[in-house]
Amino acid sequence: MKRLINLTPSKPARLVLGILPFALIILVYIFASDARLAENASDKLLPSFGQMGEAINSYALEASKRTGEYLFWGDTYSSLKRLLLGMGIAAFFGFSFGLLTGAIPGFYAPVAPLLTVISLVPPMALLPILFIVFGLDELSKVALIVIGVAPCIARDIQRCTLEIPQEQIIKAQTLGASSLQVLLRVYIPQLLPRLISSVRLTLGSGWLFLIAAEAIASTDGLGYRIFLVRRYLSMDVILPYVAWITLLAFIIDWLLLKTSQKCFSWHHQGVKK
Repeated sequence: MKRLINLTPSKPARLVLGILPFALIILVYIFASDARLAENASDKLLPSFGQMGEAINSYALEASKRTGEYLFWGDTYSSLKRLLLGMGIAAFFGFSFGLLTGAIPGFYAPVAPLLTVISLVPPMALLPILFIVFGLDELSKVALIVIGVAPCIARDIQRCTLEIPQEQIIKAQTLGASSLQVLLRVYIPQLLPRLISSVRLTLGSGWLFLIAAEAIASTDGLGYRIFLVRRYLSMDVILPYVAWITLLAFIIDWLLLKTSQKCFSWHHQGVKK
């Protein structure tokens, strides 16, 4: 008798099983929405897909009468610009500090404890300070993403650096490699795929910090728009915006995964799918 743990669905079965939860959620929503709208046609809590389509059509395909801009695409551009800039800077600093603290004992002693403490500080608690120090412009929003994400990436890279077998380091030094060459030839090639994994894992946090910053102090962006229309109970705008954010996050995560698989295929060998 086959054990459940050894049963592997076929590719068509995996596709069906992957789609099934989403289909069920959509069906439940349709039934619930129809039931509420049947009782009250002006109900705003669960708008129909038609109402959401009309609302997003006005945001994405019709220029704003006040600014002349297409609000949906303008919000998307502003949010993605902040997110990608913040995640890029966080990845750079996180990788650099994680590598140095993990590979160089003299750097580990003074910096690692500080890095641990910083990673435990709630980033949202620092948001008022960032607004005071950097103002309400782009810098404070990007800084919140960097402060919230970089320490997590750094600690993950530091752990992975310490896990690299010392035999590799000793062999490289035996062959005459300098400290810089060991970092460039031994550590970095093995840590780059882990960096991509760390960015993927912290991407959700990056979105959280971005939406929070835009909701509090911004004049554009996906988070700003969601919190702007909430005062009118405009669920026909909020729900599509949330779905769009989710789709963007999924696309970025997928692109990072494919980049890792393309550039570091050896890292993904033997991984269950």
